[in-house]
Amino acid sequence: MKLGFSAADELFRQECAEWLNAQMSDEFRDIKGITKLTASPERRKEWEQHLGAHKWSCIGWPEKWGGRGATLAQQVIFAEEYARAGVPGRVNHIGIELAGPTILAFGTDEQKRRFLPDIAAGKTIFCQGFSEPNAGSDLASVRTKGRLEGFGGNQEWVVNGQKIWTSLAHISDWILLIARTEEGSKGPKGLTFLMMPIDQEGIEIRGITQINGDAEFNETFLTDARCPADSLIGAIGEGWKIAMGLLAFERGVSTLGQQMGFRNELDEIIDAAKENGAANDPQIRQRIARAEIGLRLMRYGALRMLSQTDHSKIDGAALTYKIQWASWRRNLGELAMEVLGQAGEVTNKAEYEWDTLPNLFLYSRADTIYGGTNQIQRNLIAERGLGLPREPRGDK
Repeated sequence: MKLGFSAADELFRQECAEWLNAQMSDEFRDIKGITKLTASPERRKEWEQHLGAHKWSCIGWPEKWGGRGATLAQQVIFAEEYARAGVPGRVNHIGIELAGPTILAFGTDEQKRRFLPDIAAGKTIFCQGFSEPNAGSDLASVRTKGRLEGFGGNQEWVVNGQKIWTSLAHISDWILLIARTEEGSKGPKGLTFLMMPIDQEGIEIRGITQINGDAEFNETFLTDARCPADSLIGAIGEGWKIAMGLLAFERGVSTLGQQMGFRNELDEIIDAAKENGAANDPQIRQRIARAEIGLRLMRYGALRMLSQTDHSKIDGAALTYKIQWASWRRNLGELAMEVLGQAGEVTNKAEYEWDTLPNLFLYSRADTIYGGTNQIQRNLIAERGLGLPREPRGDK
């Protein structure tokens, strides 16, 4: 399938742009351009509900679940125009881009009826509990344990363990998590994929302050935390399969919106270079040109990924995309600081808060770590993409 934009698609682009720009210049102008993911959480929840009320929240979903049944090209267009309009990142990104598609693909009819309408309406916010202190990029090493208690219709999952890097858990309603439910199991076997309400005594959330002063990430402690027996997605022991399906969705349409955000960052660097004279340095110009080439290559690669007909599997292009964009953006952050010079190292703001480009530099240091480190990504490319032998691992 070839992904292209027709005349009708371009009319849809105009409709998206007009609506988004109207919201950002009127009722929601106070959140335009926000880059910190923890800033103005209540207003951004209101924005989520506003999107849902106007059927812009998850346009690719079927209409019966709050979407528009939009084509892939239309989803790409909306993601691009969303970023172009300066709209802040979605606080329910996990719900819209990961939880919802996972429930659509693997959930029961009852789970779809229970969760999808409220996710689409911005009323239920999800976070993701995969990584653990000793199981970050290597998800098959998770140690959080789950067991079924009770009998008949009164059964519950009881979960004990710790998750880390749970983005926006402190403002979320539910958490997706992987737990080891088969005693003595190792690796990807014996894992189960659960959905659990966060507002309960058995869950404690502790914020982690980052190098840029934000506190998007959290440690999440589960002590006899509970959820109904039917809260699992798929079957008992199928957690690895469901998790891999979810990670395939992560390389979906949102990648084009992400790249439009990158476009905005690169344009700001170019403007800064012109303003302070850094653009007169031939080496800076060369690095800007290299960044431009890399961004265009990422777009072509993302379009190639999206042109695949089966989006429930991670193909070769998807395996390489994370390391590609993470390395590119880390280099972009370094370029930003080179262009700004000493002006990028200080702030006049009362609190520890940085402008866009210094914040880009600080935040991008983590890009090659979260979501799978570059080292782990190379292993995945070798083993799953090229079919090379697995790296020897000790018995755990």
